[in-house]
Amino acid sequence: MQNKLIISLIFLVSFTFNATGQKLINSPYSRFNLGTIEPAGPFRSLGMGGVSTAFRSNTTLYYSNPASYSSIDTNSFIFDFGLDYGRNILSDGTSKHASDDYNFDHMLLGFPITKGWGVGAGIIPYSNGYYKLSETRSDDNIGTYTSSHSGEGSLTNFFLGTGVKITKNLSAGVNMTFLFGQLNRSYQVSSGSFLSNNATESLQLTGFNFDYGLQYTAALKNDYFLNVGLSVNSGKYYNTKYNNLSFVLLANGVKDTISNISDDSNSARIPGTLKAGISFGKLNKFTAGVDFVTTKWSDSKIPGAAGYTADVKTILFGIEYTPDKFSNYSFIKRVDYRIGGHIGDNYLIINGKQIKEYGATFGLGIPLRRSLSKTNVFVDYTRRTSPSASSLKFEDYFTAGISLNLYDSWFIQRKYD
Repeated sequence: MQNKLIISLIFLVSFTFNATGQKLINSPYSRFNLGTIEPAGPFRSLGMGGVSTAFRSNTTLYYSNPASYSSIDTNSFIFDFGLDYGRNILSDGTSKHASDDYNFDHMLLGFPITKGWGVGAGIIPYSNGYYKLSETRSDDNIGTYTSSHSGEGSLTNFFLGTGVKITKNLSAGVNMTFLFGQLNRSYQVSSGSFLSNNATESLQLTGFNFDYGLQYTAALKNDYFLNVGLSVNSGKYYNTKYNNLSFVLLANGVKDTISNISDDSNSARIPGTLKAGISFGKLNKFTAGVDFVTTKWSDSKIPGAAGYTADVKTILFGIEYTPDKFSNYSFIKRVDYRIGGHIGDNYLIINGKQIKEYGATFGLGIPLRRSLSKTNVFVDYTRRTSPSASSLKFEDYFTAGISLNLYDSWFIQRKYD
């Protein structure tokens, strides 16, 4: 058992520093700040709108609140690996453009130390910075010219945490997180025999932070339960390497530098997030929950992105229902059915207006034969738009994901070989 655990941890850490998480989804919103922020949570959670702060399970790692790790069973081991597919459709009312891609999403593992004390670890995406945009226009002085914008790169989080029961009903936990990655952007104007207004920008971030969580659970009559959860992390300055180069490329190939800004300091600040949630349900039958999430992005400090962030408030909600978890005759009745949604703000301000977004989700938990392991599937539809700036494009984002959530008893000593 110990060898298996050590090998799994080594594999997870090694994979962390080799995974890029780059999604080739063309979104204009990835041009700004830290790019497009990815939704957080295991696929079981994302099938219910992303709600998870007050959720607990012995088979699922709800890493958004590390206090939930205390629910991991003694003698058990959780391993979760997921892939997702995204399709982005941009529309301005007269024309549409679509792009799609599939990629690695997450890798999670959880195991107990003793009864009421668990550990969780994983690698999860934080943001995506890929985009390719171009536009051709005419000018009386220089004629026809093309303006091109492109970006690539991503930010990724590795976490390692623990959760413990303080009393029969109260649990507390902490995650240590390590954020790392790089975003690269370029801008170019081309017209016939000359190039002008060229710019390249790169932002590299690394640093540690901590997430803290509490959960209180109350067992009610007839197997009903009520959970309340709270999770918080503080704002953090990260080690930053930032470079912005502007230049003119003349017809003879000579580069004429206009400006070159370089900053290798703790100059990028990502604000803290507060999550509060409540869940209610009946054991082995259904669970419903609501989360409130807020981040004060107006306090952020991101090189090259001043004035483009606003505070975020989001409501997440969802429900999971299992007709008959222990049915011996109907596979359909053993499947978990999930539905949910989310509505709130995006952290970006464009043309003086904050982007809004809302979405609906659906998910399934498909049990594997003779096991508590499951294949989790989810589908999310999200629309991003500005309520006042009609010149902005609508962005319809469809995401589908599939993960293997493996639950095994690795800590049991065999009596027979």
